[in-house]
Amino acid sequence: MNAKEIRELFPILNQQVNGHPLVYLDSAATSQKPVQVIEAIDRYYREYNSNVHRGVHTLGTLATDGYEGAREKVRGFINAKETAEIIFTRGTTTGVNFVAQGYARNFIKEGDEIVITQVEHHSNFIPWQQIAKQTGATLKFIPLAEDGTITVEAAEQTITANTKLVALGYVSNVLGSINPVKEVAAIAHRHGAVIFVDAAQAAPHIKVDVQDIDCDFLAFSGHKMAGPTGIGVLYGKRKWLEKMEPVEFGGEMIDFVDLYDSTWKELPWKFEGGTPIIAGAIGLGAAIDFIESIGLDAIREHEHKLVQYAMDQLSTIEGLTIYGPKERSGLVTFTMQEAHPHDIATVLDTEGIAVRAGHHCCQPLMKWLNVSSTARASFYVYNTEEDVDALVKGLIKTKEYFGNVFS
Repeated sequence: MNAKEIRELFPILNQQVNGHPLVYLDSAATSQKPVQVIEAIDRYYREYNSNVHRGVHTLGTLATDGYEGAREKVRGFINAKETAEIIFTRGTTTGVNFVAQGYARNFIKEGDEIVITQVEHHSNFIPWQQIAKQTGATLKFIPLAEDGTITVEAAEQTITANTKLVALGYVSNVLGSINPVKEVAAIAHRHGAVIFVDAAQAAPHIKVDVQDIDCDFLAFSGHKMAGPTGIGVLYGKRKWLEKMEPVEFGGEMIDFVDLYDSTWKELPWKFEGGTPIIAGAIGLGAAIDFIESIGLDAIREHEHKLVQYAMDQLSTIEGLTIYGPKERSGLVTFTMQEAHPHDIATVLDTEGIAVRAGHHCCQPLMKWLNVSSTARASFYVYNTEEDVDALVKGLIKTKEYFGNVFS
């Protein structure tokens, strides 16, 4: 299928916004959902809505099979060794906090080092900032290259024998840069540290293989990869998950409860307290089926061509600055001399074009870039060159409008 055929599978895209055909360029914030995912969630609620792991009746069995079947799909999608290493969460943010409070808070002490970068999304920044405060550990930052990328050499110079944890995004949600997580993982392990990888912007677009990367923990969200909101995944090596303490306590995750003590279920249910996100997991499983029907290599190739086309076209607009490296994932972040990013987004919206404007939950990176905010156009499998053309046309209109207003 080509992008136009794929686009037909996304009902929300077949509409007009402000009198114009919708051009959705905000997939890095959340992707749209194909009919396969919508129907899978609808089918669960219509046909076998029930709790899991508890009842022996038919609906309970069907729900459990759907929920655990989704876990197996995730395992295969990221090439984990076993389903016990796959924890369903509410999203990437929850996964980071599980590792921060369940692992790092118990195994990191005063004098230890936590290594991160200024490129990180706040979700992979603030939890480690808090752990450093709670434990007395030192927070260190891998210095960035001129284009905002992270080099293996810089990681080598930053990670030391005192480093106990490295947290790194696989793909930047602002710059689109693809970081050398496999090489950084090797450096971390050589110094006896563990590595956490934020794959929120990677999982929808490129192949994520946790065994090849050899990461200790990795997290991503369903809603950025054609799945529903409210569902995410935390991967962890069994040896670390077994040592971690649960962060949420209650029903479903317990083995035995006495008056003064309790024991926990085996992995992965030890970390899934309460009624789990059943419909979300089933929807995520359907999203994985959808992605694999297209192929991550095909998705990557399509986005690569599209983002290069976008950068070529945007570079013709005088006064527009693009941030990040030439080789990148499927997004372009930029500013324009004539207009604030929020004004850019507002004018584009009048043309039916949806882009993101703001600091993108990356204020330390904005400070490094010496800007307060940027505009961002992000692409996915359903976008076409015509979408890019509409964006360029809208930006030229924005430039002309604000140029006339302030001339």
